[in-house]
Amino acid sequence: MNRTWRDYNFFLLGCVLVLTGFSLAMVYSATLRDPDLQGYFSRHVVNLIVGLAAMLLLTALDYHALQSWSVPLYLITIIILAVVLVFGRISSGAQSWLDLGLRTLQPSEPAKLLIIIGLAAYWQHYDGRGGDLRVQIGGLVLVGGPLLLVFAQPDFGTAMVFLLAWLLMAWVAGMRWWQLALLGAISAPLAYLGWTYVLAPYQKLRLQVFLDPLTFDPELRYGAWNVIQSLNAVSSGGLTGRGWTLGIVSQGNYLPVRYTDFIFAVTAEELGFIGATILLIFLGMLIWQVFSVANVARDTFGKLIAVGIGGMFLCHVLVNVGMNMSIMPVTGIPLPFISYGGSFFMTAMAAIGLLQSIALHRRRLTF
Repeated sequence: MNRTWRDYNFFLLGCVLVLTGFSLAMVYSATLRDPDLQGYFSRHVVNLIVGLAAMLLLTALDYHALQSWSVPLYLITIIILAVVLVFGRISSGAQSWLDLGLRTLQPSEPAKLLIIIGLAAYWQHYDGRGGDLRVQIGGLVLVGGPLLLVFAQPDFGTAMVFLLAWLLMAWVAGMRWWQLALLGAISAPLAYLGWTYVLAPYQKLRLQVFLDPLTFDPELRYGAWNVIQSLNAVSSGGLTGRGWTLGIVSQGNYLPVRYTDFIFAVTAEELGFIGATILLIFLGMLIWQVFSVANVARDTFGKLIAVGIGGMFLCHVLVNVGMNMSIMPVTGIPLPFISYGGSFFMTAMAAIGLLQSIALHRRRLTF
């Protein structure tokens, strides 16, 4: 037993605990003075407790057991994502939630982790042949189904997460430079067709706002409201911030969805440059530890799961912080371990448990 727990990644756990401390403080502040958000903090505490339970459960599980379940888990994920398009509840312009009575579930969030497991099992099956073009195309087809289903909701942010996780996993599995270049060449005309025929007007508006957030065009100015208020909050924080629960922009209800999408702006306003930097340092250390687990994993299956989870967290951090700073387009994507939101929060905690399982089983037991 001592030999086993020697491999437990306590540094990773420490990063998670510090970040959840940030989360409790900032979600409390972001929901404090808005009557419409009363009860959100208590629900966030419940989400945290359930997430910790999921983390402990998956830590105790031998991750190899998931390999034999990867196909049914993948098929169930596809079915549930399809069901959302038919019976899902529409909120904020996206049909992404299932009403379960006592609470709602956003299936695209646990789907991120389940698809990563499915892809890892697929490349484990072709271990040593990951650079074969047919194998890489097969992996692209596997991620393409759920990617298109979440894009149809529409949920552009989750589609980006799927794509980055797949790309990192494909590279580690053996993707070659010429295959990456071929993918880029194919993507360019597809991007043009997507802009012309696929993207909804509000999605185009978000991209236009990203290119010119301080525009004086009346239509774009309306669409830039979130970004402008986020920039106001970040800039007003200064070096040390205005003080916890004392932000002018965030507490004055000028900043929309400040408890999820724009919680980084609340942090920057109330805790200042120093507080926001400390938060980013711990997020960076967490992602570093995720990839360190991949580096010591016993087999390709564990390595690729860790790489996929690292890609998931990395995409969430880059996009969320980037859109708060107007260096990325606005998409509804939470900041890992910080934003309010049960579905992704519990998925992220479950992912940490899975990483700990990979770390704990890095050595083969000998007798």
